[in-house]
Amino acid sequence: MKIFLTGASSGIGEALARHYAGNGATLGLFARREAELARVAAALAPATVAIYPGDVRDAAVLARAGADFIARFGAPDVVIGSAGISRGTLTSEAGDIAAFKAVFDTNVLGLVQTFQPFIAAMVAAGNGALVGVASVAGFRGIPGSGAYSASKAAVISYLESLRVELRGTGVAVVTICPGFVATPMTARNPYSMPFLLAPDKAARLIARAIERRRRFYVLPWQMARVGRLLKLLPRPIYDRAFARAGRKPRLTE
Repeated sequence: MKIFLTGASSGIGEALARHYAGNGATLGLFARREAELARVAAALAPATVAIYPGDVRDAAVLARAGADFIARFGAPDVVIGSAGISRGTLTSEAGDIAAFKAVFDTNVLGLVQTFQPFIAAMVAAGNGALVGVASVAGFRGIPGSGAYSASKAAVISYLESLRVELRGTGVAVVTICPGFVATPMTARNPYSMPFLLAPDKAARLIARAIERRRRFYVLPWQMARVGRLLKLLPRPIYDRAFARAGRKPRLTE
């Protein structure tokens, strides 16, 4: 398999890189932190790995990375948009406007810019999967995490639109909604995280969902049930239940 993966220097992205390298895949790894990206690539030997340092907010850098990957290895079998940031935000704080922008530019536009360079080649090949990592946080608006919740809700809707657009082309679109995974992103959360998954376990579950071309997948299964309940809660009950919920610290990734 040929896999292109963003957010590959830590967390779920790094775990997915390890999983696919262990199964003999050729990997294109994209992330902001070049030193960490090189560390991950070195640990994946003897797998074939191409590294692409860059920020998913930069469409031109992603376009060059995509063109290089296709030129070297052909159209990918799977493109995974795993890059994302989470920051505690409050709309009442003028200084948080920049945080809102960073979260949306990374989590939403970054995903669009990850997929765009590959779609024509994958459609021409009539094969492959575009995979976006959303979140259970996108099911309802979480207080103190307005930017992150809204960005992940946007990701869920975007991926649904893309899935229908590509129907009949042979290219699948897979939406992944993790609950809590033990990554640097969740390490500073000052509240309990039920059903917390180790990154390697999350990677195995995600890879299986991709292999099965699941349109929409929530992990772990316990969080899938919680997510369904959250969606069904009437707004007055949801408001009362979450008004005093723990909140992510502001302006931290």
